[in-house]
Amino acid sequence: MTQAIGFEDSGFKDWMAAVQSTMEQALAAYLPAGDEAPARLHEAMRYAALDGGKRVRPLLVFAAAELFGGGEAQEELVRRAAAAVEMIHAYSLVHDDMPCMDDDELRRGKPTVHVKYDEATALLVGDALQAQAFTVLSEGAGDAQRKLDMVRLLARASGSVGMCGGQAIDLASVGLNLSLAELEQMHRLKTGALLRASVLLGALCGKSLDEAETAALNEYASAIGLAFQVVDDVLDATADSATLGKTAGKDAADNKPTYVSILGLDASRALAERLRGDAHRAVAPFGEKAQRLAQLADLIVQRNA
Repeated sequence: MTQAIGFEDSGFKDWMAAVQSTMEQALAAYLPAGDEAPARLHEAMRYAALDGGKRVRPLLVFAAAELFGGGEAQEELVRRAAAAVEMIHAYSLVHDDMPCMDDDELRRGKPTVHVKYDEATALLVGDALQAQAFTVLSEGAGDAQRKLDMVRLLARASGSVGMCGGQAIDLASVGLNLSLAELEQMHRLKTGALLRASVLLGALCGKSLDEAETAALNEYASAIGLAFQVVDDVLDATADSATLGKTAGKDAADNKPTYVSILGLDASRALAERLRGDAHRAVAPFGEKAQRLAQLADLIVQRNA
């Protein structure tokens, strides 16, 4: 079993808090002001994206940027990449919670956007956040070709061969008995594609990647992407709504295939641990410089919410 390397140590906690604070400030700056017309839409966009969540995807962007030298010289590009991927994630949650999809009323411990506002506003919030993500990523200083590559990467991860495709498979799979391989493929798209994009976007803030570096990051991202969903399924079956900040037990209630429904709790927990080990091994060749990525793998697997 791979030992945790200190995701609860003070240094990592301080780094994580600093990134989360930076992201809150960046998102507040990159989103339209709440009193700017159309004010209700802009207010709802800020409600959806600000003041909530662990910011796992921005943390991955910052960790990968540190690994590949995306330091002070590339600070703005790192912030923009992290904000863009978080806006895509926020939009996906807004749409995922709507009655036509998962029909949920609680997200991050507060009413979902369609409950707080209305369904039409929630639909527009998701659309506008998606557009804003690409606006933010394409603007600012930086090499034009590299930024184009980053825009293309995020677009592909967000679309029909990425997150949206995974969501389509998820909706079509309600009540079905999926094989483990089919379930993994669904979550490689629905959850894993955006996590992979976060890692690669952060790396690209520092440098162009060679084949070996890309392969290692792909292996790491594949492991944490599946691990994230395995742990989500375990928590959905074992934690309460107050802890999760969203409705607990909803997957079982909606008859959705999950790792827990296919493997059971113990085997699902064991799988998450194996995937954590895979993530550690993938970044081991980078040495101590990859410490933050390894710690984030620990955080993803050992979190309780």
